[in-house]
Amino acid sequence: MRRTFLSGVVAALAALSPAAAQHGAVTDGPPVARQGYLFAGGHYLTIGGKQVMAGQLYAEFQIPRQQTHPVPIVMVHGAIQTGTNFTGTPDGRMGWAEYFLRHGYAVYVIDQPGRSRASYNAGADGGQAFPDLLNTEQRFTAPERYNLWPQAHLHTQWPGSGMAGDPIFDQFYASQVPFVQAAAKAQAMTRDALVALLEKIGPAVVMTHSQSGSMGWLTADARPDLVRALVQVEPSGPPVHDVLMTGAPDYLHDGEAVRPWGLSAIPLNYQPRAATAAGLSFVEQAQADGPGLARCWMQTAPARQLPNLAKMPMLIVNGEASFHAPFEHCTVKYLQQAGVRTDWIDLGRAGIHGNGHMMMLEKNNLEIAAVIDRWLTKALPAKSAARTP
Repeated sequence: MRRTFLSGVVAALAALSPAAAQHGAVTDGPPVARQGYLFAGGHYLTIGGKQVMAGQLYAEFQIPRQQTHPVPIVMVHGAIQTGTNFTGTPDGRMGWAEYFLRHGYAVYVIDQPGRSRASYNAGADGGQAFPDLLNTEQRFTAPERYNLWPQAHLHTQWPGSGMAGDPIFDQFYASQVPFVQAAAKAQAMTRDALVALLEKIGPAVVMTHSQSGSMGWLTADARPDLVRALVQVEPSGPPVHDVLMTGAPDYLHDGEAVRPWGLSAIPLNYQPRAATAAGLSFVEQAQADGPGLARCWMQTAPARQLPNLAKMPMLIVNGEASFHAPFEHCTVKYLQQAGVRTDWIDLGRAGIHGNGHMMMLEKNNLEIAAVIDRWLTKALPAKSAARTP
């Protein structure tokens, strides 16, 4: 069985080599002047009579020979994932890390604390959640087969069938890993580790995806002086309540209030200050903003503001066919209500069609990277280059 699986993967990658060339594969090596890894954050604990370190993140970095952009990009993966989301694709094409490196950015790709190369310790990190094959097909790779939300049928960009047994899917699913289950724990230790990383390397662009969206807001809120720009690729959301997606005819329903601080499970610095999450007040829209969209939860007026998040350029990107498509506008509206100017690129409206949640791995991933690159070039003024480790 193992030989069949591996031979299928090799055959699939070989068959896709012409497509890889069309989508940005190159024959020369990346223009790297320096590369390596570091750990940031973490603290010593005594567990079971032994001293361990917990809470540290792992970051691998590449510095280009010609760094034409003043600050690096720190890429932060989401739930179930690792930094491999950015270092390539399951069918062997160029990933976002190499794209931005080739376009003059220093790039840091992390593994969140308690995951993959950033060691997990049950005594320090608590319980884990585990990958689920059906959920992976439904939400990430083949949503058009399940149609759990109104836009799912538009999905066309996954490279392969998106189903178990397809060699490309199997490569992707092999990369899925357990992660720290408690959102508050994961958010607090990833925020702290990201702050520690930025204190080591200097100010940076922070790019998040999915679950790490909350960590991006929390990091920027804690140290706005170190976050030059925040790029949120389908960030954790929508505000306050999850959306349950059950298919036709009703599709969308309110889930649990898993983000009691609006954008996160742990405190943000609102003004006027909220001492506890109970001090915040939310209300749900009576009617959705349009067909196929979720009703948004917003603050009751007058809305408390998030002044630290207003101190840097911010971009939110979502795919046309993703499970974020019914509610991404809610995150944008929530930020704007809190005084945060947010640029928003809905890829479908921008003429880039068929993308799901894992857009950095999909067939047109480099087209999307180019959109983000253009936004960054406009958003960031030229300043002195960042420190390197």
